[in-house]
Amino acid sequence: MQVVDTQSATEFMREVMQQTSPADLDAMEHAVGRKSRSFQQSLARETLTTLSPEALKELLRQVFSARRRVPSICEHHSHEELLRLIGDLLYGGDALAPRFDRFCAELKGVDEPLGYDLAGELLHYTLPDQYWLWTRWMWDPQNQTGALRLVTSEELELQAGSPGEMYLKVGEAVAFVNATGEAAGFTRIGDRRFGLDVFLACVYGIYTYTVLRMRMTQEFNKVMPQLPELARRLLGVWERFGTSRRESAGGRDAG
Repeated sequence: MQVVDTQSATEFMREVMQQTSPADLDAMEHAVGRKSRSFQQSLARETLTTLSPEALKELLRQVFSARRRVPSICEHHSHEELLRLIGDLLYGGDALAPRFDRFCAELKGVDEPLGYDLAGELLHYTLPDQYWLWTRWMWDPQNQTGALRLVTSEELELQAGSPGEMYLKVGEAVAFVNATGEAAGFTRIGDRRFGLDVFLACVYGIYTYTVLRMRMTQEFNKVMPQLPELARRLLGVWERFGTSRRESAGGRDAG
């Protein structure tokens, strides 16, 4: 079975390049890299227990879907309990799927699907060489939609019996898309470490625009953010984009 729909992925990348610039894409990738470094520094095994409540809240606000739910999460958990949940997810001694399931089951103050988003971002951005991103804009098991579904074969099964098992299935699909994208050129963004994240965020942005254009009024569509802004919001790096873009451009000019 062919896992990646290379034709669709290439067409999406062509559309992305019509609505963004290489500088936009590179700047997004660099901003995501900085986001990851902040996760790595704050949530490292040796520093996790010393993280302050405010620093933890600021970190969680970088997750797009969790941004407005951080107060509710903190109302339902003490600071120490949140650190324990995160520590178990990242560094627990048993297999990944049970750790993922445990985090989603024990996280209170949010609907279960938001737990998938939060767990996926914590894993990926803290330990990017070990774990991959899973958010609902990549794959929503309830609606069976998302960016990953748009660039993979319809025969690829992403559903599973538990969130942790689905995370493993998403990881297999992500690995295939990343490998194919490297060969075909549609994920060659920035230094490529987070190029797939940027590509999939842009794919979902294009899908969103297509759906809205069919369903919404022309006036509503005019107030929708442009693709670079929407993708940055999905990736949780919108507020840092202005600086990253200037730095990226400045670095190129200097070189």
